[in-house]
Amino acid sequence: MLIIDLTHCIRDGLPVYPGDDQTVLTHSRTFSADGYNNHQLSINMHAGTHIDGPMHLLDIQQRIHEVPIDQFIGDGVLLDVRHASVVDYEPSYEQMIPERSIVIVCTGHGDKFGSPEYFSGHPELTPAFAELLIRKQVKLVGLDFPSPDRYPFQVHKMLFTNNVLIAENLANTERLIGIGPFEVIALPLRIEADSSIARIIARTTASVPVQPSGS
Repeated sequence: MLIIDLTHCIRDGLPVYPGDDQTVLTHSRTFSADGYNNHQLSINMHAGTHIDGPMHLLDIQQRIHEVPIDQFIGDGVLLDVRHASVVDYEPSYEQMIPERSIVIVCTGHGDKFGSPEYFSGHPELTPAFAELLIRKQVKLVGLDFPSPDRYPFQVHKMLFTNNVLIAENLANTERLIGIGPFEVIALPLRIEADSSIARIIARTTASVPVQPSGS
């Protein structure tokens, strides 16, 4: 099976959305001084690769650990819209996106992760595209950029109101191009919070042929 990690590594100083608290990862105990190693992490739930739950921008009390776990696992659909500044509705998406799937949007913007323009010049989803995701009852939409929209966050709220989760800051989405059918596993922490950092992977649903070895 081919497994592609769509997650940015958590590290000290991991870039955060402007205005959010910084990520601090410290080596709090060392083997040489303490006889064992330990690390301590201070991180907001929207740093790096993470999943936004509806409580993030709606006045509700459902925390992400209360979302049914099957919503984080499903058949993946890749939309290759590299270099698009706006991701809009296209009639072809009607056939491409099955109901209850997980949609991964590849714009190529993820290559800018870590630079200032990653947050200031990211693509956006249109309300018409969001309406398609809602109608298809998509479980989750994954983005290789930091947010589907900007203030006042209309698309966020449209999706949340209709139980569509949002995964932001995905890595390596270009590696999904041309791999054929794949499954997405996007597991948040089991945490009493509005949203959660997450480990998100894609894996092919068919075995990858083994190349014959040389004689």
